[in-house]
Amino acid sequence: MSAIHPKITDVLTNTFKVPAAEILPGSTMDSLEMDSLAVAEFAVIIKETLGVEADSDKLYKDATLADITTFIDAAVGGDPAMSNAR
Repeated sequence: MSAIHPKITDVLTNTFKVPAAEILPGSTMDSLEMDSLAVAEFAVIIKETLGVEADSDKLYKDATLADITTFIDAAVGGDPAMSNAR
């Protein structure tokens, strides 16, 4: 998986105390028991650490971790196709 995945895993395990075994590509924030406040905080942390801004409700609510990783990879890489998602 990408270099972004370990950063997401680190944030989820250290900040939100999500067990590493539950952090799978198909996991959603809901399946990880992340409420809307936690998802918003996650979005802020991602923006601060990676410089990627996204609407937490739109991007993270139903997205899998694989979707989120793909979005962040594209945003960090400057993929213009992803600029509309921000």
